[in-house]
Amino acid sequence: MSDTTELKVINPLDYPEWDKLVLSNKDYSFFHSLAWARVLYETYDFKPLYFSLINTNRLAALIPLMEVKSILTGKRGVSLPLTDYCEPIISEGIDGTRAFNFIKKYAENAGWKYIEIRGAGNLFCDTPNSAFFYGHSLNLNGDKDQVFARFKSNTQRNIKKAIREGVEVKIDNSLDSIKEFYRLNCMTRKEHGLPPQPFHFFKKVYDHIISNDHGFVSLASYKGKVVAGAICFHFGTKAIYKYGASDKTYQHLRPSNLVMWEAIKWCSMNGCDYFCFGRTETENTGLRQFKNSWGAEEANIKYYKYDVTKSKFLLEDSLRVKDSIKNIFKRMPVPLLRAIGTVLYRHVG
Repeated sequence: MSDTTELKVINPLDYPEWDKLVLSNKDYSFFHSLAWARVLYETYDFKPLYFSLINTNRLAALIPLMEVKSILTGKRGVSLPLTDYCEPIISEGIDGTRAFNFIKKYAENAGWKYIEIRGAGNLFCDTPNSAFFYGHSLNLNGDKDQVFARFKSNTQRNIKKAIREGVEVKIDNSLDSIKEFYRLNCMTRKEHGLPPQPFHFFKKVYDHIISNDHGFVSLASYKGKVVAGAICFHFGTKAIYKYGASDKTYQHLRPSNLVMWEAIKWCSMNGCDYFCFGRTETENTGLRQFKNSWGAEEANIKYYKYDVTKSKFLLEDSLRVKDSIKNIFKRMPVPLLRAIGTVLYRHVG
C-alpha cells in the first residue's frame, strides 16, 4: 500500500464474514475476532472503529480501535479495551507510521483526548511506551505427551499431585460453568484487591464466545466442590488463557495446574498450534514464574498512549491500580465490589 488514505473505518459488527477476512492474515489473534468485538460492544457500548485495508479480499492492515466515552477518563480510542494485547496487523510494504498518522487525524476530528495501543508490535520502534508487560506463548506442536514433556519438572509434579489427590477437571461450555467460574472469580479478585467484572460481561462471553465454540471453561472439582477454573478462547489455530480463578483454601492440591493442563491438552487435541497465557505485570514475579514453568516462550508486550491535544506520546501508566486502593478493595464485601466493578470497567476500558 502506497497511500494510507485507502484505510477504511469498518465496524466488524456490520461486516459480512469478518472472521474469514481476519483469518486471511497470519498475524491474526482472537482479539481481532467478531466475537470479542460483540462482547465489548454489547457489555459496555464501546463503539468499534476498525481501521482496515483490504486488498483483493485479503486483510492487509488492521488497527482495531473502540471509542470509549467517559465522564471520568475522557473520550478516547483504545486498541482494544479490557484486552491483554491487540497488535496491529501491518503487512509487508505498508507504512505503519503513515497508517497511524491517518488514525491521529481521525482522532483530532472526533475530539479524542488519547489514542491507546495495547501491544503495538513493531509499529512504534523508537517510541517510549506507557506500560510494559510480559506475554507467554506455548508451542503445541506434537502430541499431548510431547507437549507435556516441555513442562518443567515442578509443573509436571504439580499436575500429577492434583490427580493423585483426587482433583477432577471438566471441560465445559454451559452457562452453569460460567456461573461457577464467576463465583470463584469474585473471590479471587477480592483477594487481589480488584473489583470483579460484572456478571453481565461473562454472560456476553457465553453468548458470543463459549456457546459458539470459540472458547470453553475448565473447572477443577474436589470431592464435588468446584475449587479452580479457567476460561480460554480460541480462534483459527490460536488459543488464549483469558481468565483464571481459584479457592485458595485448596491451593495445596494444585488444582490450577490441572485446570491449565486439561485446557492445554484440549487445545492441543483440537487443532490449535499455540496457547497464549495472556499478559503478566512485571512486578508479579510469581505469576511470571508459573507461566514460564509451562515451557512457554516469553515476549514483551508494550502499551502506548498518544495525547491527541498535545501531539505527543506519554510515559504515564494509568492502568496500574495503586496498592493503597487495592488494600481498600480487599476489605470490601463481595457484593459491594461487584457493584463497583459494574460501574468502573465502563470508564477504565
